[in-house]
Amino acid sequence: MTQGPETPDPNQPAEGQAPPPPPPYQQPAPPPYGQPQGGYAPPPAGGFAAPNPAAPYGVHPVTGVPYSDKTKLVAGLLQILIPLGIGRFYIGDTKTGVWQLVVTILTCGIGALWPFIDGIMILATDSKDAQGRPLRSS
Repeated sequence: MTQGPETPDPNQPAEGQAPPPPPPYQQPAPPPYGQPQGGYAPPPAGGFAAPNPAAPYGVHPVTGVPYSDKTKLVAGLLQILIPLGIGRFYIGDTKTGVWQLVVTILTCGIGALWPFIDGIMILATDSKDAQGRPLRSS
């Protein structure tokens, strides 16, 4: 047979009594006047941030990788309109471009389906150039 403690717990309400109300919510004190609030940093003196020389076309908002100097639209249209792997040569992927050219020539044009579909894939996905940088949208 087990018995409970003989002295009641002061944090527990006695039988038949309501629990004590929670402590009131306290807001943190605001920072002194002139200091940034909520992680906001004031803009630089000129009003704009200085451009990054390593990323002249900007950086990808999620990964932070600088954008390529090549555009997705040009690469995709070259692949679709001239299905010989020209779009792959444009973005610097010469190995795949040569393979697409050889397959198209050896199959008497039937292999042009590969670069055509590849052009659609370039336009529809986040494609990268030969250096691994994402292609610009326009």
